[in-house]
Amino acid sequence: MELAFLTPLGALLGLTALAPVWVFRILGRRVGTVRARLGLGRSPRRSVSWHVGALAAVCALFALAATQPVVATTRIAQERTDAQLFVVVDTSRSMLASARPGGPTRFDRALGVAQALADRLPEIPVGVASMTDRLLPHLFPTTDRRVLAATLGKTLSIESPGPSNVYSTRATTFDTLAAAPTLNYFPPSAKKRVLVVLTDGETRPLEEDLASALDRRPRIETVFVRIWQADERIYVTGIAEFGYSADASSEVALERVASIIGGRVVSEGDTEALRQHVVRTLGRGPTTDRKHEGNRLALMPWLTLAAFVPLSLILYRRNL
Repeated sequence: MELAFLTPLGALLGLTALAPVWVFRILGRRVGTVRARLGLGRSPRRSVSWHVGALAAVCALFALAATQPVVATTRIAQERTDAQLFVVVDTSRSMLASARPGGPTRFDRALGVAQALADRLPEIPVGVASMTDRLLPHLFPTTDRRVLAATLGKTLSIESPGPSNVYSTRATTFDTLAAAPTLNYFPPSAKKRVLVVLTDGETRPLEEDLASALDRRPRIETVFVRIWQADERIYVTGIAEFGYSADASSEVALERVASIIGGRVVSEGDTEALRQHVVRTLGRGPTTDRKHEGNRLALMPWLTLAAFVPLSLILYRRNL
């Protein structure tokens, strides 16, 4: 647990404490002069000190609130230093298909599989990327599962960004996976690398030599998770879209791609087989302690409320 100040320069607001103290001093002299002429004697020193202290407390509390102090907690997690995993989610429009209006879409189920897999591999850094006709990283591998959950739940969405080829009836192509080994998705320290591709398999045919691209050293092992059911349609408006129907041939096409690159296909209902395959692929390796940010408690609202306590007392004594 540690105390941090988001805007430390806000402490300069404390200099404003000089203004009310100076005003109070001038008014005190005038009151003293009037009391002396009336023969009432000087004001009790205790009363004067109380007012000065209360004014200083108000300004000090507001100045401290202006620095925006927060109490932050941290978490320590064990993290593999030699292995990383990227979850690649197909975000093409066909992933909106579901068995019924309002039912879980393929996209929703894919996010659930990704989160469940990451939660069951706590020591493995997991990253997130989206795929249509290009591969786009959204989160590089981390063991902070809260960041991963936020990325899956708030960052990924269908066709965001959209495919570059808007005239094709199918946006997705597995040719995009060639970017993983060539565009530094994995750091050199990651000797064991895995891509878990969550897709319905309804893609365009391969046009590039994907096998050679993924066969570089260190080799990237690829696992495809087929998110697909035969009776699914797209119900964006609550009515099945006329132009889409589930393509049963996608299973054969996906198996063909997997065989070309030496990968494997797993059904969405067999998540245990997916986990076991990833565990066997990554094996065991060295770990290190990784510090992650935990919860944050903002103190500014409480300090602002506290400043009104001495301010209220000042106003109460002045008026009553």
